[in-house]
Amino acid sequence: MAMAVAHHRESSSSGSIDKHLDSGKYVRYTAEQVEALERVYAECPKPSSLRRQQLIRECPILSNIEPKQIKVWFQNRRCREKQRKEASRLQTVNRKLTAMNKLLMEENDRLQKQVSQLVCENGYMRQQLQTTSAATTDASCDSVVTTPQHSMRDANNPAGLLTIAEETLTEFLSKATGTAVDWVQMPGMKPGPDSVGIFAISQSCSGVAARACGLVSLEPTKIAEILKDRPSWFRECRSLEVFTMFPAGNGGTIELVYTQTYAPTTLAPARDFWTLRYTTSLENGSLVVCERSLSGSGSGPNAAAAAQFVRAEMLPSGYLIRPCEGGGSIIHIVDHLNLEAWSVPEVLRPLYESSKVVAQKMTIAALRYIRQIAQETSGEVVYGLGRQPAVLRTFSQRLSRGFNDAVNGFNDDGWTVLNCDDAEDVIIAVNSTKNLSGTSNPASSLTFLGGILCAKASMLLQNVPPAVLVRFLREHRSEWADFNVDAYAAASPKAGSYAYPGMRPTRFTGSQIIMPLGHTIEHEEMLEVIRLEGHSLAQEDAFASRDIHLLQICSGIDENAVGACSELIFAPIDEMFPDDAPLVPSGFRIIPLDSKPGDKKDATTSNRTLDLTSGLEVGPATTQGAGDASSSQNTRSVLTIAFQFPFDSNLQDNVAVMARQYVRSVISSVQRVAMAISPGMNPNVGSKLSPGSPEALTLAHWICQSYSYYLGSDLLRSDSLVGDSMLKSLWHHQDAILCCSLKSLPVFIFANQAGLDMLETTLVALQDITLDKIFDESGRKALCADFAKLMQQGYAYLPAGICMSTMGRHVSYEQAIAWKVLAAEDNTVHCLAFSFINWSFV
Repeated sequence: MAMAVAHHRESSSSGSIDKHLDSGKYVRYTAEQVEALERVYAECPKPSSLRRQQLIRECPILSNIEPKQIKVWFQNRRCREKQRKEASRLQTVNRKLTAMNKLLMEENDRLQKQVSQLVCENGYMRQQLQTTSAATTDASCDSVVTTPQHSMRDANNPAGLLTIAEETLTEFLSKATGTAVDWVQMPGMKPGPDSVGIFAISQSCSGVAARACGLVSLEPTKIAEILKDRPSWFRECRSLEVFTMFPAGNGGTIELVYTQTYAPTTLAPARDFWTLRYTTSLENGSLVVCERSLSGSGSGPNAAAAAQFVRAEMLPSGYLIRPCEGGGSIIHIVDHLNLEAWSVPEVLRPLYESSKVVAQKMTIAALRYIRQIAQETSGEVVYGLGRQPAVLRTFSQRLSRGFNDAVNGFNDDGWTVLNCDDAEDVIIAVNSTKNLSGTSNPASSLTFLGGILCAKASMLLQNVPPAVLVRFLREHRSEWADFNVDAYAAASPKAGSYAYPGMRPTRFTGSQIIMPLGHTIEHEEMLEVIRLEGHSLAQEDAFASRDIHLLQICSGIDENAVGACSELIFAPIDEMFPDDAPLVPSGFRIIPLDSKPGDKKDATTSNRTLDLTSGLEVGPATTQGAGDASSSQNTRSVLTIAFQFPFDSNLQDNVAVMARQYVRSVISSVQRVAMAISPGMNPNVGSKLSPGSPEALTLAHWICQSYSYYLGSDLLRSDSLVGDSMLKSLWHHQDAILCCSLKSLPVFIFANQAGLDMLETTLVALQDITLDKIFDESGRKALCADFAKLMQQGYAYLPAGICMSTMGRHVSYEQAIAWKVLAAEDNTVHCLAFSFINWSFV
């Protein structure tokens, strides 16, 4: 029996004591009662569960305890569980902060050494300037920021390789934790509590170099295993093959590695590396993986396999991984390359001479990937459609790899260029041996009767922000894509459905639904499914659905990222979305080029470079001298387009003509977009009504002001009508509030969170939804009947009805209010607003 006692709270094998919150007394429970209560709590932790009440009634040992006392016990039990979780979380955070503090102290020590070295160099230079009679210079304070000379040891025997490996280790450590390279902070990557790590790039050294260090909650051996598998995280790595591996005698291993990388554009050849990779442990328990090139272009594997590549040099680089107390690791990453920029067109050389590009593509990507794996392992990442993170990550890698294969068109993959001369702007290549397989299972592979045809081109863009352009291409697909071509590409992978040239005419309804699947930890890349709604125009199947589904990755839409490329890559996919679905990717890649004073704008550098904006009229703001390359209006980037089409062997010529014309039409569309979003021409194009944009703040003010004007009451509480709080209150309003344009076919331009939930869409896809699509027949009749009243008196009440979400689900609402939204400046009607009250899915 439960009894009241006046003792402090305690726990023992004989029972427990809990303080009654109402009476202030303490209640003692027997061990059997505590065990019974724990069983009930384990099965039903939620306090409002009817199942919990049933279990309590069915347990005789709990029958003599008052319900209020049982409630108190469960409250205390929840509090104890929260306290344990919070204590565990704080311990984890404390361990991370301790490790990060250690990392920052080491970074501070390195910077102090670098300052001392610079002071020494400064004093040395002053001495040289004052002593003009000296014939030789004192090298005692010479900068160590020079590229170490390659060892002349014999690389053909294990002893010679071990000597090279030890030299590589020493030189790598001097870069990772020493002052062998003059590191400066990566622009736009300030360290902080939310940062992935600390990033730096080389300021003056041979080649291009980048460095990163950070804390990762994985063990050193796991991190080394991930990083050594370079194709899994480095999107431009085509292949990595270990030709020889043998023990180093000190517990380490030496490997001879041949690596091929993709070229990011069609304008320059790809790179390959022939390197020695050394894996070993240090005396302090750290794990090191370091790597360097063995020799020049004359060595390596079969020369025929490397004929399409330019041999690049990897200077001592690698990974230093140190275990932390309590779990996790501190990792230092160094990438130091010589990409042989002399071998590419002059317009592209900034791309091969930029340490920022190397940092974004390799160094930062490696650290982000490890952090992503760590979060997935800990269960912190949740993806949509019930897919495992590894499956979605594989889809992203396959899309990127398929696009890179198309852009590069390697001969050993079966690609052959058709009728390409110097005057041809669009390159047509054919692969007759292409086999698309999502897995190693031959049953899931798909071999086309004719093969795959690719139409591709690269071009130079001026004064076009890559992030803005990719965002526009993603959000407004109907502005550049042909739905019938999408339909052909989507139908071709299905057996026996080669429809060209007799494709059935299909009408695109304008509805583009974006369904997110997942994203990386910093949202720099998104994986999503796109549904394009279409209907056949043929009489016999007018009611048949012609919807198209695309699997798509989008990256680089953050305008503040430095040196990052922007990509939009997509491939048709079956609506069932199988894990081993064959993919034929197409898309866009835009890479910014660093502007350099004195750069020549030579449009004839490459015959395959199209300057889309050179023929456009330039406004007064852009009529400055051509030599002013430091201006923000003088930015350049390279856009690469590649579209792939499966074809039957007897339709190759027809598909080639269609593909060339289609890519040229896309180029023309990009030209229009480039003119629209180029700074100084129309800065408002490309902006969207996101919850934090100035346009959304203005529209929220107009919506609330017009509501009060016409209906005589406030839409929001009076304390929410100031500044940003108005938009926040409107955004989180319980009623679904939507705004549509006043066009002949009204489309939605804004919705609050409830409105997006009701329509089951996103702000991006909202602007492709027309007003008539959300109402059923009776709803459209009611709207038409009250439309004249709405335009005359400024508002109208619509009766209860049913509307449709973009996913086809029915939504009921008790009442809808429509009113005109007036622009404050000139009191003209800007749009129509709708408020759906007490809506719910049927």
